[in-house]
Amino acid sequence: MDMGDILNQWDQLKSDKIRKQKESGKNQISHKKANAPTKEEKELAAEKDFEAKIRAENSKEINPMEMWLRRYGTIDKDKLAEESEERTKMQDRSYLVSMKPEAILDLHGLHQDEAEERMNSFVSDCCRRGLKKILIIHGKGIHTTGTDPVLGKVVRSFIEHDKRCGMSGHPKTKQEGGSGATWVILK
Repeated sequence: MDMGDILNQWDQLKSDKIRKQKESGKNQISHKKANAPTKEEKELAAEKDFEAKIRAENSKEINPMEMWLRRYGTIDKDKLAEESEERTKMQDRSYLVSMKPEAILDLHGLHQDEAEERMNSFVSDCCRRGLKKILIIHGKGIHTTGTDPVLGKVVRSFIEHDKRCGMSGHPKTKQEGGSGATWVILK
């Protein structure tokens, strides 16, 4: 008998011993703490806790009004009415004309091409933000040579040709700009 045979016999005896222990139901070594619940005991306890929670939840009495609200939900009629009123108010032209401008663009000191570019980007930004009324300050043309202000014509032409611009006019008072400014209602 050589060393290889001895090791094979040793392995055979060891595996037979392990098989017999498994058949008899004895564990080899337990690494759990003393009095610690087994896996099966933990699962059973969890099921009991879950069932107890369900029973406790079912035994609670609920207010009938609360049950109805949970089932069918609520509708805030006041909020819906306010939103509807706000929409109609924004559509009312007289309201839009009388409201203060939500954004202002000052074109003082710009050339015609620069003014057109600024107005285009300004109107695009205001439409994207959902604004309804804007004010464009172009000045009265005091420092220009000639009779008519240059930027006033550019603004008027822009408003007439841009589809995003609707009704327009000049503010009534000098503090708001007078004839040196133009308000525009956006579509």
